[in-house]
This record gives sequence, structure tokens and C-alpha cells, in this order.
Amino acid sequence: MRRVEVAHLSPSGTDIRDFSRLVPALPAFEEAFAAFARGTLMSTDRGLVAVEDLLPGDRVRTVDDGFQTLLWHGRTMIVPQAQGQDPVMTRLTRIAADALGIARPMTDLLLGPRARLVHRAPGIRKLTGADLALVPARDFVDGINLIGLTPVAPTPVCHLGFARHHRLVANGVEVESFHPGPMHALGLRGDLLDLYMSCFPHIAGPDAFGAAILPRLRMADLDLFDVA
Repeated sequence: MRRVEVAHLSPSGTDIRDFSRLVPALPAFEEAFAAFARGTLMSTDRGLVAVEDLLPGDRVRTVDDGFQTLLWHGRTMIVPQAQGQDPVMTRLTRIAADALGIARPMTDLLLGPRARLVHRAPGIRKLTGADLALVPARDFVDGINLIGLTPVAPTPVCHLGFARHHRLVANGVEVESFHPGPMHALGLRGDLLDLYMSCFPHIAGPDAFGAAILPRLRMADLDLFDVA
């Protein structure tokens, strides 16, 4: 099990509500809470703000649709020493300043195990019909400019949710807001699906997350395409 904490905007939009609960340590749940580490900077209508200081109701700049209201902030802890968990959930990804281009990122960027980067590559259009795709940050680890690391102490990570899926900029690098992907792929039914949806009080139901803004791929998909 994994403890998660949620802060969300009330339906009236006038106050912030919060709760915590235990959820199964399953990828479907972990995807929702483990994208950004402390210190990740997001652009808002009041300047750059660290993700841990963002609150529901804040206006966050998106790449695709200007400033949008943050509705949901989900948080959990990376505890590397915990037994029986997916090894993916014990690692963070550090991207060195300028590793992806000038000011990309503008300062070192530390991402959680479930973060995805917006990526452009020739094979993406062949595979998906789109020019861009979302690829897990951990797939880019090269041991030089992008490094996988295991924190020595429990480390907070979080994710951000809006009315729909958006492209965000973290320290100058394009990432995504939370989206569960195809609901059928989560493998959740009955009480487990109800528990999952209870973590997202700002969403009316499983179909209300809307469409994903970009397709999702693994770097291995592109590697296979390049080989072919």
C-alpha cells in the first residue's frame, strides 16, 4: 500500500479541500502522484513557483492553451527501502542544466519515476501520426546528462491535474499534466476503480478525463523503428 495526499478545488471553486488515504501500490495509482520532485519550477500568472508550493486555484501556464486553473495536486513519497514495490518507484531522474538544449532545463531538473517528457523524433509520426509523443523521463537516462538516482531518504513527489490534459513547462522542459491514459488499460474494476476515481474529486467520472493531448510511447518503440 502507498499513502497519497490530495488537495483539490471545491466544485464551487471557492475553497481548497484535502484528504489522505492508502491506495494499492499499483502503476495505475502511482502514475497519478509521482511526476515531479520538490523544487521543480512551473510558470504561473505570478511568476515561477515550485510545484510543492502550487495550490488548487493557481493559474499555471500551459504550452497548448495559455494559463489554466490548477484543480488537483496529488502527492506521495518515494521510499526506496520499502519492500515489495515496483523498482521503478525507487528511482528519480536528474536532467542536468542545458542537457536537452539551451535552458532545457534552465537549472537541474529532478523528476519523479512516472514523469514523461514531450519528445520529437522522426519515428513518432510513422508510429502514431503525430509529430510529438510523451516518453517516460527514465527512458532518456544516459548516465551522463540524464542520470537515474536513488534518494537516500524518503522524498516527496507530486503531480498536477487540470480540467483536461495539458503540456506544461518544468524548468524549461516540456512535460505533461496528469492523465490516466486509456481507462481500459488501467486494469481496474469494481471497488478498485471506485477507489481510484475517489482520488480525483474534480473529475465527474472515468470518461471525464477527456482525450490525451499526445500519444504515449517508450523509447524502445522508437529504437525498434530505427532498427527496422
